[in-house]
Amino acid sequence: MASRGSAQSALVFQRGLFHRRISIIFGLQMLAIVIACLMGFYDVAPVGAVLALIVIISALAWLAARRAWAPVSRLAEAVSRWDEQSLDLDGWRPDQLPRRTDADVATLASSLYAFANRIVGYNQRERSFTRDASHELRSPLTVIKMSADMLADDPSLGEFGQRSVQRIKRSTREMEALVEALLILARESDNGLTEEDFVVNDVIRHELPDVLDMLEGRPITLELEEPARFALHGSPRVFAVLCWQLIRNACQQAEGGTVVITVMPGVVTVTHRGETSTPNGADRHGFELAIAQRISERFHWPLELQTRDGRRHIARIRFPDSQSVVAS
Repeated sequence: MASRGSAQSALVFQRGLFHRRISIIFGLQMLAIVIACLMGFYDVAPVGAVLALIVIISALAWLAARRAWAPVSRLAEAVSRWDEQSLDLDGWRPDQLPRRTDADVATLASSLYAFANRIVGYNQRERSFTRDASHELRSPLTVIKMSADMLADDPSLGEFGQRSVQRIKRSTREMEALVEALLILARESDNGLTEEDFVVNDVIRHELPDVLDMLEGRPITLELEEPARFALHGSPRVFAVLCWQLIRNACQQAEGGTVVITVMPGVVTVTHRGETSTPNGADRHGFELAIAQRISERFHWPLELQTRDGRRHIARIRFPDSQSVVAS
């Protein structure tokens, strides 16, 4: 609807009007300067008067060109002041342009107005999706977790049933981490995340029980090494999701061995040492690693991946704005 109105308003504008105005302005300027020079050459006017006349003519030409360029300046000012979260697009409306605006400028204004409307609509849909998805996806996962916990406490459940319940609980935790990561990445313009100062060591220790539950029944051990402690300002949930994805990726590649999480000054590494699930120690970069890479790019935490000796897979996250913390 908006684009149709913009197209109709653009029909009243003349194409090439700006070029004609500029041509007329500079043509008249050139003619006036030639006349002034001839007046000085034939002593019709003194040299000082001729120079003053040339300056006045040039100033008038500049003012006329500036007036012709005014619609473009107003459009540029509207773009520079635009907040993509704002629903107010009055400064973009093509019908606010003067009638004698060049058609090319009017077409540019119409296209920018349509583009701005699309961005505003996208932001509204993004907020609605993340809000609804956050509720609709987490609620059933909570129900599954509670039901699995109740089944696990049932004494009549046999060994096979207990193993099935544990698989359900592990899959539910993995799905929770995946949903959390996807919702973080879906919030392109509005993070909706609480930022605070947090110690990365504490966040990792808080997440370890869930990771250990995920590894239950698999010949993989988990170790946490803390040669250093440091703090960050940001979302501890984002940091936890990033580490969770890297740990999951290391475990997905492993048939056995040890996954080591090491905290060094401004760096966290996740290293897998042991037997890989792919032949010849080949690296299997799965969906978890793709999510981790996107989170690292989004929050400017560089992620480096290495494979040493064909067996050691290392994921290293660097935090440029880290702050050291004295161990208590």
